[in-house]
Amino acid sequence: MYIGAAPGVGKTYTMLREGGDLRRKGLDVIVGLLETHGRAETQSQVGELEVMPRKTKQYRGTRLEEMDTDEILRRKPDVVLVDELAHTNVPGSRNKKRYEDVLDILSAGISVITTVNVQHLESLNDAVLQVTGVRVRETVPDRILQLADEVQLIDVTPETLQQRMREGKIYASENIQQALGSFFKTGNLIALRELALREIADDVDERLESLERSASLRGPWRREEVIYVLVGSGPESERIIRRGFRIAYRLKAAWYVTPLPDRSEDGKLSMPARRDPFQAMTERLGGIFRPLELQGKQAYDLPALLIAAADEVKATQLIIAQPPGNGFPGSSQMRFAKQLLRRARHMDVLVISDGGR
Repeated sequence: MYIGAAPGVGKTYTMLREGGDLRRKGLDVIVGLLETHGRAETQSQVGELEVMPRKTKQYRGTRLEEMDTDEILRRKPDVVLVDELAHTNVPGSRNKKRYEDVLDILSAGISVITTVNVQHLESLNDAVLQVTGVRVRETVPDRILQLADEVQLIDVTPETLQQRMREGKIYASENIQQALGSFFKTGNLIALRELALREIADDVDERLESLERSASLRGPWRREEVIYVLVGSGPESERIIRRGFRIAYRLKAAWYVTPLPDRSEDGKLSMPARRDPFQAMTERLGGIFRPLELQGKQAYDLPALLIAAADEVKATQLIIAQPPGNGFPGSSQMRFAKQLLRRARHMDVLVISDGGR
């Protein structure tokens, strides 16, 4: 997998060059999906590689093209090159997302070389928003990165990338000034580059530690961490889940997400109606979604219930959201948070800020 900090760093160019090298070594290599964006240098790297025709689909009166995954599976090459892993397919396609097509191809025993930008990693969605002011809608689960045999960063300086932009090597001329004044500002590119470098460093660390563990006969060589994340029903919960994943990923820890229950006027507890999106996100990122057992339980039982649930999985760290900013010392949210902290003295507790709201 080739990863970059932004469009135009050379991921597709490098992928095609590797595909050509493998073909010259005798492997059956095809281009499953290529997005050149009109870049002549990129197109020139296709060379003698076979390019798989795309499948056309009609959507709302428009003719659109997607990767023909079924034909790739029938063709069964040794290696397939797939550009822009985070792409969302046209409704009615074999899969919703291109990365799901790649998983199908891998399951058939076909090797895949692919490209992605760091801003499309799901767990970095909030960090990218904070840096650039742009909420990236097309994302891939971080577990896809972990599936790769090798992850390689294609890195260029912000100045080089901006020069490529001015020369028309990334976007069409009518979009250049807007891009340079927004996403491709120097500060944004520096921050995105740092995110990409950290991601690769984390990936290298994980692979090295895995090798060291497999080569060691001394058994576990660090405390096993278990992360337990509590989320409410508000929009900030997705951000809390992503933060829980990032912490668990860095610590190589198991992690769980439990939704906080709703409370009726008579004090009875029930699971929140809006929990499916949080469950889907948790499982997509590789966590375990763990609702509470609430039969006959009352609101005053909740802090004890939550800590007992965390203890059942041997949690070492508890992650909760900061109580609302307008909460005062006597408010129910503050009382709940204090009761929870008192009962969680045997584990580390991380309180996530509300993002400045």
